[in-house]
Amino acid sequence: MQPLIARRPSGPTGARPVRRDPAPSKWAYRAQRMLLTPYVRMFLRTGLPMLVLIGGVTIWLSDETRRQAVVTTLADLRADFEARPEFRVSLARVEGASDDLAEAVRARLGLTLPMSSFDINLDEVRARIEALDAVSRADLRVRSGGVLQVMITERVPVAIWRTETGLTLVDDTGHRVAGLVARSDRPDLPLIAGDGADLATPEALDLIAAAGPLSPRIRGLVRMGERRWDIVLDREQRVLLPEKNPVQALERLLALDHVQDIMNRDILTVDLRSDHRPTLRLTPNALAEMRRAQGIETVENEL
Repeated sequence: MQPLIARRPSGPTGARPVRRDPAPSKWAYRAQRMLLTPYVRMFLRTGLPMLVLIGGVTIWLSDETRRQAVVTTLADLRADFEARPEFRVSLARVEGASDDLAEAVRARLGLTLPMSSFDINLDEVRARIEALDAVSRADLRVRSGGVLQVMITERVPVAIWRTETGLTLVDDTGHRVAGLVARSDRPDLPLIAGDGADLATPEALDLIAAAGPLSPRIRGLVRMGERRWDIVLDREQRVLLPEKNPVQALERLLALDHVQDIMNRDILTVDLRSDHRPTLRLTPNALAEMRRAQGIETVENEL
């Protein structure tokens, strides 16, 4: 049985045991509060393990042999992936081009097939193909089944440009399409000549379209001083057009010809460079006839 009277500890009179304060110290309290903040908790949960992992990997890769082994392994994995059959290109298909142009395009590809699609630089191949004069645009894409599809937009020649070096086919923008051996090879195309005629091809086409009844008589258009056009007709006739608004000037000539039929007369040139009225130059025979009709005698000097 326990005694009912409490026993006091022996010792000096009035001595009591020291009680410990359960409250944390000021610094411990601050540390606990800081550990409870979201950023610190996130760092301890995520950031610290990542730092440890990065540090371990860095230490492990500090060895040159290990680094080289990792690089070699990654290169082998990439090579094996790129060499898979589904990425292999075995055939190049050219569409939208004529037979001769298709052969030229295949020669410009510069690819040794079969090869991996990862080894084909489509931009470089496109640039090589579009460097051909007859190619306006080239679109390349790798299709399923290992086919490299090459879609060609071919330039269409609309005129023949005669220069000192020969004949050249040009498209509607004046860009060179191909060379031409003889004019008779393309009798269906109009002929233009003169310096800068290729740059003014759109205007020449507008003039030919507006020529109307004169179209069958047109032998060609000559660019004069890189500023304006002369229309060369059969019977050695020539129409001198102005620098500005040549189509409107030609339409006025057609209206005058419809009324007075002047283009079927003995006229060498029709000068339309003046906005007021055309200037006509007669042939020598017509000029002599007109002078005789006016009673003007011509005297020829004999040497």
